[in-house]
Order: sequence, then C-alpha cells, then structure tokens
Amino acid sequence: MTLAGGAVLALAPVLLLVALLIKLEDRGPIFFVQKRTGRGNRFFPIFKFRSMRVEKLDATGNRSASKDDDRITRIGRFIRRTSIDELPQLFNVLRGEMSISWACHRPA
Repeated sequence: MTLAGGAVLALAPVLLLVALLIKLEDRGPIFFVQKRTGRGNRFFPIFKFRSMRVEKLDATGNRSASKDDDRITRIGRFIRRTSIDELPQLFNVLRGEMSISWACHRPA
C-alpha cells in the first residue's frame, strides 16, 4: 500500500496529463473498467486508461487488440506502447484488490 501510494503521488503529473489528453482527444471517459477475478474468485473492477474509441470498446474481451487496430486512439497507441495505460491499476492496489506483483504482471 505504501509503495502504491508513493507511486501515485510521484506519478501524479503523468496521471493527470494522460487523463487530460484522453479527455481532449474524444471527450469520452478517461478509464476503461473491466471485471477481473481476484482472490477468492471474487470479481473486482480493474482500472486502465482508456486507449480505444468509446464506440468501439469491447468490455467483454471478445476481440483482442492488434498492432494496427482501428479502435485505438492516437494517445492510446502511445500509452499502450509504454504501458502507461496500466498505471491506474495502482488505484486497485490502494483499494486492496490487487498486489503490486500482480499489477506489474502483463499477460502476453
């Protein structure tokens, strides 16, 4: 919790800048929220910065993103390539829904 809290404070300027850029690009929501299974097979909402166009979001995960995916926004390409889209998972850590080791794991 301490590590996640410190990271949120240290990264606050980046988090705010990315949130602003996402909002300015297409006025949609800043976060993409998806249900994931956690400890004890309990569902929790995982937070990520939204990198795809609102009208083309796939919250159920039926379609995997590809390199030249037409759903990805301009800022989305950058935040996905740099893994900045994963930073909001620090809030999941602060809420006790994830651990830092799980938040740092990115499926292939």
